Amino acid sequence: MTARSTRRTAATTRIAAVGAIAVAGTMLLTACGDQTKNNDSGSTKASTGASAGENSPADLLPADIKSKGVIRVGSDIAYPPVEFKDKSGATVGIDPDLGAALGKVLGVEFKFENGTFDTLVTGLRAKRYDVAMSAMTDSKERQEGIDPETKKKVGEGVDFVDYFTAGVSIYTKKGDDQGIKTWADLCGKKIAVQRNTVSHDLAKDESKKCAGGKKIAIETYDTDLEAQTRIRSGGADAGSSDFPVAAYAVKTSGGGKDFQIVGDQVEAAPYGIAVAKGNDKLTQAIKAAMDEIIKSGEYDKIIAKWGVEAGAVTEAKVNGGS
Repeated sequence: MTARSTRRTAATTRIAAVGAIAVAGTMLLTACGDQTKNNDSGSTKASTGASAGENSPADLLPADIKSKGVIRVGSDIAYPPVEFKDKSGATVGIDPDLGAALGKVLGVEFKFENGTFDTLVTGLRAKRYDVAMSAMTDSKERQEGIDPETKKKVGEGVDFVDYFTAGVSIYTKKGDDQGIKTWADLCGKKIAVQRNTVSHDLAKDESKKCAGGKKIAIETYDTDLEAQTRIRSGGADAGSSDFPVAAYAVKTSGGGKDFQIVGDQVEAAPYGIAVAKGNDKLTQAIKAAMDEIIKSGEYDKIIAKWGVEAGAVTEAKVNGGS
């Protein structure tokens, strides 16, 4: 997957560089064999470990969610390993596994519904979804409904429950990096990315800095998988995605023969579960449930299954993005 976000505050990654990605990728391959064991269907009775007299996460849920027994999750299900369809058509990945774990705590089903990434926030406003969970980066602009380019307010914004941290990586065809190590090296070259992502924003910003008229040619696609196809065919010099997605693509595409990571990760920032403004009960219920699965160790099991421990968090935060 490419980075799912409006513009992040620039920062050298806190997570890891190429070596950590390689380790993550190796573990991701191990996970592939049992992807279908955890999908987005089914829920069990809440189990929260709340002490007597304390409100459990399930107690915090809005009444309408409790009565339906379902949280509708808007997600762009084409972003492996965060969310994608396996060979049987089941929705699998980091987010669906976490959703299933949260559902057990809350006593509801997290039902993932496919949508184009750049329409998910609109879907929240239109009440097509209760939440959006799709490797979406928590940013102040998203919280406040600000367009990242015009800096004008375009909506009421959303609240986030942060649950993971990811940086952005560049990748090229294997054995053909064309000297690309940094974003500045992309000047005069072509990059394929998913539109309205951090990678898209970074490419536009870097192109403005290119000297001598050697701008970056930017091709955008609805999904990261489409961008990967373009690079694989030789139609673009490089691609960019969040580190879990880049690592997964490097290790799995063409049996590990198609792509390679180049340079270091940048722009480390939190992924958040987006909730419409004013739905504070749902926000707090999801935060409490996320803290519960972190405390119980279930969160760490899921993160380890997909080989992305470098991005794990130790507590959920509300609107922790900058």
